[in-house]
Amino acid sequence: MKIVLLESLAVSQELLDQYTAPLKAAGHTFEAYERDDDPNKQIERVKDADILMIANMPLKGQVIENCPNLKFIDIAFTGVDHVDIEAAKKRGISVSNASGYSNDSVAELTLCMMLSLLRNVPQVEARCRSGKTKDGLVGSELRGKTVGIIGTGAIGSRVGELCRAFGCRTIAYNGFSSKISTQEMEYMPLEEMLCQSDIVTLHCPVTEQSKNIINAESIASMKDGAILINAARGPVVDSQALADALNGGKLAGAGIDVFETEPPLEPEHPLLHTPNTIVTPHVAFATEESMEKRAKIVFDNIHKWMDGKQINQII
Repeated sequence: MKIVLLESLAVSQELLDQYTAPLKAAGHTFEAYERDDDPNKQIERVKDADILMIANMPLKGQVIENCPNLKFIDIAFTGVDHVDIEAAKKRGISVSNASGYSNDSVAELTLCMMLSLLRNVPQVEARCRSGKTKDGLVGSELRGKTVGIIGTGAIGSRVGELCRAFGCRTIAYNGFSSKISTQEMEYMPLEEMLCQSDIVTLHCPVTEQSKNIINAESIASMKDGAILINAARGPVVDSQALADALNGGKLAGAGIDVFETEPPLEPEHPLLHTPNTIVTPHVAFATEESMEKRAKIVFDNIHKWMDGKQINQII
């Protein structure tokens, strides 16, 4: 079979060679390219591929439809909304993701944002560099805060564990699953969760149910002075509504790692011009450790699929 990797997996060539060697020894071919988002260039590179590997680059139906041999799409990412899944379904193409590789990395950046916002880290760092003091910038502790989690899969659950280690109460939205409340995590309707939370953090995929779940109406239900963290997917938050809440003082701060489009962002994006907002260019998943975990998962996906035992199955 011909296997084509359309973008870097962000691991060393040595590690990549280690994973591709057994495939080549079994008679399969492997080609790797630098990322190019031009669909015509992608078609040229994968038109005769049996297996296509990508990370978070867009994969349009146009590309899928022009690969007559394609049987398996191996996505080195947790979310799959950047791939035309319907086009793959129509062709009968199997799809797997890399679920689980970034549980710790995303959870840790989420906690980093919470702590940085509570302690005014960006502001006091700027003060220190300009020869000033902390005057007027005394922060707050995470301990004792109520953290509301929207999406309690592997990542959201890990965030809950870390928050509880800091002495937080953790509550969650009950609209995505039928999970039962425990001593550690209490599930409740969205409005009830929002009005009790000092910090709201998002860890859900983009679906019709979750798109713009944080909007002007839901923000109105949040505590005055609450903090919002989004390390999930951009479209689950209405950026303009969030910007209005930050600029108007309804919310005290936000940590945003994901946006409606992949960075680089347009200079006029509303969340680039709001107070007490930490913005990062979709980096929550990206650590050395998570990249190595991801590489292992996606190559395991290939071997399992070839053996007729597909894992991490999307379709």
